[in-house]
Amino acid sequence: MLNKTHFSPELLNAIWQNQTTAVMLLNESFTLIYANTSTSELLGLGTKRLLGQSFDDLFNYHSIDLKRIAQYSLIDGVDCHQHRADVVFVDSRHAKLAVSSKQIKYQGALYILLECRQTDDEIKFDQASNQMHQYQAARNLIRGLAHEIKNPLGGIRGAAQLLQYEVDQQERNECAELIIEQADRLRELVDRLLGPNQLPQKSYGNIHQTLESVIKLSTLDNSDNIRLVKDYDPSIPDVYIDQSKVQQVVLNIVRNAQQALVNGGEIKIKTRINYQHRRPGKAPKKALLIQVLDNGPGIDISVRDTLFYPMITNKDGGSGLGLSIAQTLIDQHNGYIECDSWPGHTEFNIYLPFAD
Repeated sequence: MLNKTHFSPELLNAIWQNQTTAVMLLNESFTLIYANTSTSELLGLGTKRLLGQSFDDLFNYHSIDLKRIAQYSLIDGVDCHQHRADVVFVDSRHAKLAVSSKQIKYQGALYILLECRQTDDEIKFDQASNQMHQYQAARNLIRGLAHEIKNPLGGIRGAAQLLQYEVDQQERNECAELIIEQADRLRELVDRLLGPNQLPQKSYGNIHQTLESVIKLSTLDNSDNIRLVKDYDPSIPDVYIDQSKVQQVVLNIVRNAQQALVNGGEIKIKTRINYQHRRPGKAPKKALLIQVLDNGPGIDISVRDTLFYPMITNKDGGSGLGLSIAQTLIDQHNGYIECDSWPGHTEFNIYLPFAD
């Protein structure tokens, strides 16, 4: 049985006071009426000095979006989050805060429960980690390019040396053809690295017709022990996209999943409408969500964070350009691709905003 112990106000207050996150309660006028010990430590002000203060007066400067908090949390009753707010405290310290707000109703009045957490160390760690990933990706790119360029250059050099000594016209022609062939190979590599150079040819169409084409093409290369499953939302309206480019993107992801499922498994293609799609620096917008999910071994952790970088691959014979090109194609639609993976599960989420 559950222990129905009555928690006294003193115990509840002790719990709040010992939270490591700064917790404060604001009224509708954004006046501070409660703050725990962590709030006092974060702001560098004593509790008595904090209470009754306007929120703006707690800082020399802050970029916390109070208008958004008032609209979302106070009026709409929706939790609101701001991940990187810049603040300057009254003692001139600078920090970045993660801020969350929630509506509280009590005795007919509305309040805002605000939680603030300093994220400077996390951001620095993420930046250092990203720099390391970028450094490793750059090294892999250079190694991949060196490998791809070395062979055709060797062929060109060998053919050029033969031309110095060959007097037979047929042999000279063959050497010239070899040089042209290897030069074309290098140009093709550069073109692929630069990515698609044609603007998308957009038109309104049914996304499920595009995905059916992917299913048909994937079936040609599919083994008997891999199931292709469809989970479509039939209410999705026509979308304004380049059908062939989106087909290329989804087909690339599905084929990657097929290659990963060496012992069989399931690939699911799913469509939904996403009403709160966010991109960095952009407001939420309704978007088409295409998901490709598989129950394979997952993406190797060594390439997971640099998956969309060019020349990054853990497949034998892979160019490492497929997902980089896919990202470019979706970016041309003002969309976005994200990936999440762990052992037994990999999902690619493709967001394509609907036309205004």
